[in-house]
Amino acid sequence: MDDTYKTIARLSEGWYKEKMSKFISIAVPVKTVDDVKIVLEKYQKEYYDARHICWAYMLGHGRTDFRANDNGEPSGTAGRPILGQINSNELTDILVLVVRYFGGIKLGTSGLITAYKEAAAEAIRNNEIITCFVEDRVSFLFEYPFLNQVMRIVKEENAVIVSQHFDMDCEITLQIRRSLMKRLRERLSKVDSLRFSEDD
Repeated sequence: MDDTYKTIARLSEGWYKEKMSKFISIAVPVKTVDDVKIVLEKYQKEYYDARHICWAYMLGHGRTDFRANDNGEPSGTAGRPILGQINSNELTDILVLVVRYFGGIKLGTSGLITAYKEAAAEAIRNNEIITCFVEDRVSFLFEYPFLNQVMRIVKEENAVIVSQHFDMDCEITLQIRRSLMKRLRERLSKVDSLRFSEDD
């Protein structure tokens, strides 16, 4: 099971110049469409005087949620080349914006494609590409006398405790790398009194 994905470690910028037009590129880690909207609003305010702010994003470990925007440039000359750089680096959870200040000389279709592609590539090159794990959660209940047994399994399997509540009945939610979940559940299921929450 492939439970890894690649993304960027932080915000980074790039720069490209062609026939007096300046292209400023920004690569930003994002998790949701709401994150994308917030970042776009921020840079649209910051670069309010720019001719175009074109962008593309890719979200989710399955890399199925994506969008590209030409923002007034000829169709397919800006957003798609930016998305192409995200794809060629196999990245996700990323937004790349390219801000264009028009220099008075038209670049033509191929010139625009090259400029947006190179600007996007530069922002990604100036970042660090990291590999992350897809993680899943599991919640369960058990009786207090079995706490030590449960906690030993949690420690040995390197699961992360997301939440815990101890009473006569104890409740714990764990998070672990997807490929390790089956073994964790199998070990927990052998604990007397333990039952998994219905939504798992």
